[in-house]
Amino acid sequence: MASTVFEFTLWLAADGRDLLARTNALHDAGADDCSPGEHCGAPYAAFHREAASFEDAVRSAIRDAHEAGCHVVRCEIDERQLAAWPCGS
Repeated sequence: MASTVFEFTLWLAADGRDLLARTNALHDAGADDCSPGEHCGAPYAAFHREAASFEDAVRSAIRDAHEAGCHVVRCEIDERQLAAWPCGS
């Protein structure tokens, strides 16, 4: 099955680390396809993850986030990605 690049954002629980430390931890855990940031003090990681399916992309990103010591609060999906997601028709 061909791989596709999926875009989504994982919002993370604040953990006392600064942005640089969290970025390094995520990249060290294998999430070098994300752009970590903070919005109003809430940390996030915007992913561009290549995978066979959207579910595989999100699951592997959550696994990488956990490996980096991050707790995922929610996953935000862009409307374009949601439209491409096969939802029973």
